[in-house]
Amino acid sequence: MKKFLNIFKPANIIIWSVSIVAVIVSFIAFKNREYVYLIGSIIGITSLVFLSNGNPIGQALIVVFAAFYGFVSYSFSYYGEMITYLGMSVPIAVWAFISWLRHPFTKGSAEVKVNTVSKREWLFFAVGAVAVTVAFYFILRALGTANLIVSTVSVLTSFSAAYLTARRSRFYAVFYALNDVVLIILWVLASLESISYVPMVICFFAFLALDTYGFFNWSAMSKRQRKAEALAAKPNASEASEPDTATDCDGQ
Repeated sequence: MKKFLNIFKPANIIIWSVSIVAVIVSFIAFKNREYVYLIGSIIGITSLVFLSNGNPIGQALIVVFAAFYGFVSYSFSYYGEMITYLGMSVPIAVWAFISWLRHPFTKGSAEVKVNTVSKREWLFFAVGAVAVTVAFYFILRALGTANLIVSTVSVLTSFSAAYLTARRSRFYAVFYALNDVVLIILWVLASLESISYVPMVICFFAFLALDTYGFFNWSAMSKRQRKAEALAAKPNASEASEPDTATDCDGQ
């Protein structure tokens, strides 16, 4: 429980509280009766609090959020969002959940070890992202997806963010932030047709704030972890040198 509570730093609590209140107020103000929008938004915002602190619980909540978001997307013919989250984000989130559990910073820690993606993997990732985006463009066009171009860009940013999350890279937050901007545009367009979608706009503004915070927090985590590893390695280096010195003395 102590580890759980330590996740919620002052910045997390402020952003989470303001975001939840804003979503609830907008839900009531626009007389929305689709409670699935409200529940999904609260789960999504909460998941990002955990993700921004490198806690695997966030990945589990992303799977739950995806189910709610897929339903909301389907209701407005945003098939790209539905397919992306249910068919791509959920499987990758499961992969990420397992990966994060297998790579804690220290044994028993609730904080994942930040990874550095190699240049070769960045190239592989870029090629894969382009291939996925092109393929989805034709799939979404065939399905008659609303706001096709914006929806296709959303696929690109969603795939990129999900992949980098699974690979434990701090740059996951950059692509999620870009995806948030795309989703804000998508749901603003939807809100012009029905004000019931306004809570989704508020939700993704909250996502943008949390993902921005997440990038800076993961950058700080990465520096702290590297420093801790360097300090931990120093005694080992000293111990490793002692036998050599002793051997030299004996030899003399």
